Amino acid sequence: METVQIVLDNKLRMAADKAARRSRLNRSQLVREALREYLQRLEMKAREERDREGYAKKSQAQEESQAWESEVAWPER
Repeated sequence: METVQIVLDNKLRMAADKAARRSRLNRSQLVREALREYLQRLEMKAREERDREGYAKKSQAQEESQAWESEVAWPER
């Protein structure tokens, strides 16, 4: 592991310390976990955007999706 220095304003540092205590983590663990989650969200957004662009380039024909309509419908009670 490598040591990295970051600058936080006092309000953010205090909030991070409070969250770390509640989570029973130290500040470094909290920041690592938060950064991992943020990077995962960024990757998910990029994948979703690529999917949207792909579907926009070649939209699905009506008859292609009709076969699946009954599969995605919620059962009636």
